[in-house]
Amino acid sequence: MAIDTSRTFKPINIALLTVSDTRGPDEDTSGNLLAERIATAGHRLVDRTILTDDADLIEARLREWMADENVDAVVSTGGTGLTGRDVTPEALDRVKTRDIPGFGELFRWISFKTIGTSTIQSRACAVVADGTYIFALPGSNGAVKDGWDNILLEQLDARNRPCNFVELMPRLREV
Repeated sequence: MAIDTSRTFKPINIALLTVSDTRGPDEDTSGNLLAERIATAGHRLVDRTILTDDADLIEARLREWMADENVDAVVSTGGTGLTGRDVTPEALDRVKTRDIPGFGELFRWISFKTIGTSTIQSRACAVVADGTYIFALPGSNGAVKDGWDNILLEQLDARNRPCNFVELMPRLREV
C-alpha cells in the first residue's frame, strides 16, 4: 500500500450485508470480521443486516441503501458461490450502473495464493450502483480477510496512491 501521509484520511459510511440461509447474528463470524475491520480502518459502519439468499430481498435492501445519502458503500459477505441459492451477484446485476470487473479478478488472484484452484468457484464481484459502491465477498472468514485486507482497505483509503475509490466518489453520478 502506498499511503501518501501528506493527504488526509477521509472516513466513509459503509453498510454491511451478510447473505446466508444458516447464519443469524450469533453465527455471523464473517460479518463480525468485516465490522471490526471497517471500524479499525477508521470508517463508519452505518447499518448492518443479515438476509437470506433471496435475490428480491437483497435487491430491495441494496436499493434502500443506494437511496440513502448516508451510505457511501456496501460490503456484503455470502451468496457468491455456484449453488442455486447463491444469488448475490444476480442481485447486484439488477441494481448496477456499471461493473468493476477488476475487483473480482484481483480477489480471485489473491485468493488463489491461499486456497489454490478452489478460488474458481468464487463469484466475488463489485459494482457501482447509482453512485454507491457495492462489493460482494464470499462468506468465509478467509475470503473476508482476503478481500478487505488486500483490496478494500487500500482502495477505500483516500490517501492510497496512485488512485483509490474514495477520490472518485464525488464523480460517480456524472453522465
